[in-house]
Order: sequence, then structure tokens, then C-alpha cells
Amino acid sequence: MGAGSALTLALAFLAVACLPAVIALCFCFDEIVDRAACGWAEWRERRRERRTIARLDRAVEADALTRDVDLTELDRADRQPLELIAADLRRLGRHRLAAGGRSVVWHGSVIDAYDDRLRAACRALDLAEHLGELAGVDREIERVRVEGLLVEMGLPLPAARAGPRPRDRRA
Repeated sequence: MGAGSALTLALAFLAVACLPAVIALCFCFDEIVDRAACGWAEWRERRRERRTIARLDRAVEADALTRDVDLTELDRADRQPLELIAADLRRLGRHRLAAGGRSVVWHGSVIDAYDDRLRAACRALDLAEHLGELAGVDREIERVRVEGLLVEMGLPLPAARAGPRPRDRRA
């Protein structure tokens, strides 16, 4: 009988020691279930997203599209971010449009710098341009064409904004 009463006494101590944990479990049961359900739902959503992305990759053959892309070209030290090129274009475009009272040399150098930035933007976006090969009116026409391409690509330029033109007041 000594072994049976010792076991009963040990189980009684264990029950008294675990009683606060059982009471806390009863009070917090809804929170525990809620956390488990949310964790399960998040796991299912992540799994569904991964499956959808994998299905889309297979549908558009993403590996074939990116196979020939050289990522080292993007890590060149001399490559400038497109945001800096766009900021330069906006600044130089404002100077180019507001050249009143400035010398012809200053205006010419601003236009050359603006064309250089246009060429850099075209290189960054892989667009064809011929600004370096042309001169005179042909270069101005090419500049307008390149500005239009850049605006279509989502790069707003002050010179290429379409808006109402002022009326000719001579009439």
C-alpha cells in the first residue's frame, strides 16, 4: 500500500502545481485558438501565393524571358540611377525653356547637356535615339521624338508636357 499512496500523493502535488496553468489555459483558450487559426490562415495564404506565382512563371515562361539578361550590366560603377537622370533632365529642361537674357553660348551648352542626359535616359531604358548623329532642325525633331518616348515610358519632362498653347494676340 505504501507505493500506491506515494503515487497518489505525487499526483496530488502535480495537480496542485499545474492548477494555475490549467486555470490560465481556460481563461486564454479563445486567444490560443484564435492565434492558431490566424497562423493556419496565413500559412495557407502564403502557400496559395507561392503556387500562383509558380503558375504565372510557367505561363509566361519567365525563365526564357530572363535567360539572356546580363545582370552585371546593372552593377556597373559608372551607371547612374534613372532618378538622377530624370532630375537632371527636369532641371536642364527648365533652364532650356527659360533661356531669356542668357548668352547664346550658355544656351547652346545647356542644350548639349540636355541632349546628353536624354541619351543617358535612352540608354537606361534601352530606347533608340540619334541625337549625336544629327544637327540643326533634324536634331530638334529627334529631341522632340525622344522626349515623347520618355514621356510614354513614364518619365515626365517639362518640355514635353502637353497643354493649352497661348493664343496669338496679333490677330
